[in-house]
Amino acid sequence: MKKSDIHPMPAFFDRYIKLVEDVSLSDALVKYTPENIFGDIDLLLALEDRVYAPGKWTVRDIVQHVIDNERIMAYRALRFSRNDHTVLPGYDEELLGAHTIANQRPLLELIAEWKSVRTSTQYLFKGMNEEMIIRSGVAYKSEISALALGFVIVGHPIHHLNVIRERYFPLLV
Repeated sequence: MKKSDIHPMPAFFDRYIKLVEDVSLSDALVKYTPENIFGDIDLLLALEDRVYAPGKWTVRDIVQHVIDNERIMAYRALRFSRNDHTVLPGYDEELLGAHTIANQRPLLELIAEWKSVRTSTQYLFKGMNEEMIIRSGVAYKSEISALALGFVIVGHPIHHLNVIRERYFPLLV
C-alpha cells in the first residue's frame, strides 16, 4: 500500500509522513535506508561530536533517537496490526535521549544498529496483509494505522536529516 492510502492522515504524525514520496511502504522502507538517507557518511563523521547550540544533541544522539523511534513505531504497528486496541502512550524523547550511551559509541556502530533495526522493520511489515496494515489504534492521542506508522518510520529520519543539513552542516565551514 502507498502513502496515499492512509486515511485519515493522523494529526501530529503527518509532519513525518508528508516527507515521504507516494510510493509503496515496502519500497519506501528500502529506498530510505540509513545509507541512502545520510549519503556521505564522512560529513556525519566530521560532525559526530559537534552541536549547533548548548544542550542540543550530537549527530550520534540523533541517530540513537532515530533508532529508538523506529523501534517504538514498529512496536505500535505490531500491536495495531494484530488488532490490539490498547491505547498506547507517547514517549519522552528527551528522557530517552538523556539515558543513552550514544556518545560513547562509534557513529558507524550506531548506523549498523539502525540498519539492523530497519531490516527487522521490513520483515515486520512483510508479515502483514492488507487487512492488518490498515488496522489502527490510538498512539499519543492520535488515531493511526499500521500503514501510517510505517510511513512515520520512513519520514522521521528524513526530518532529522533536514535538521542536520540546516543546523549542523554549517558547522563544517
